[in-house]
Amino acid sequence: MHPFEVLPIPKGAVGIHWFGQSSYALKDDTGAILLIDPYFPRQRPSDRFIHAEPPLDEATLRTDYVLLTHDHGDHTCIESLLRTLEAYPNTRFAGPVESVKRMADNGIPSERLSTVAAGEMVALGSFHAHAVWAKPPQGAPEDGIQPPDVTHLGYVIEAGDQRIYVSGDPINSFAEHEELLSPIAELRPNIGFLTTHPSEGEFPFFAGSAKMAARIGLTHAVPAHYQCFVKRNYNPQEWASHFGADGPQPLIIPYNEAIIYAG
Repeated sequence: MHPFEVLPIPKGAVGIHWFGQSSYALKDDTGAILLIDPYFPRQRPSDRFIHAEPPLDEATLRTDYVLLTHDHGDHTCIESLLRTLEAYPNTRFAGPVESVKRMADNGIPSERLSTVAAGEMVALGSFHAHAVWAKPPQGAPEDGIQPPDVTHLGYVIEAGDQRIYVSGDPINSFAEHEELLSPIAELRPNIGFLTTHPSEGEFPFFAGSAKMAARIGLTHAVPAHYQCFVKRNYNPQEWASHFGADGPQPLIIPYNEAIIYAG
């Protein structure tokens, strides 16, 4: 049994386990467990992966629900999803249309699947996930950003008294677009998992990530999308240096560890 499964969660708090990259588990004070973008491939060549062993054996962690942001291999990982279903056949899965189609095409029963679109809410037991855009379907032509290849969602997840924002893979200029920020800010998340990179142009750079957190109104911001791939890693302390004393505060969760968050 995985330690996160037996981690006691005080009333009003939420447990958060970060497995690296953009893979998280949430546990609310009812004991329900939600996995976000689980990515635990077994084949891990050293020229691609930082860690020789996957951070989770799916069979060891009871999983009630899985929520996916988009249909890229490190966010909709079929081998991980199938191992989860094999170990826990009552698991429910939700995500954008392409992710749901991929799961259905690989044998996950339709009754276990829910498709969600931006502007919708999906209830996953005691969790409620509000879908928002990460990459708008038209791209951002004014910023030279082309339309994405698949639907890219983020979520604001209600877990008891806590509201958690999951950015998915947002466009680089996200912090400059009020039409993307407002639907998130209106849901009043207090902690956010933010995909960022210091030099790649696909995601917000560190300064843009800090600005994004401030404009949304987060209390705490957590860096995401690192500690997995050799060629896509970064130093979270450098990211944290872009936050000031006022406004959102950076919160760095150690690789493959859990915290209890109470706002």
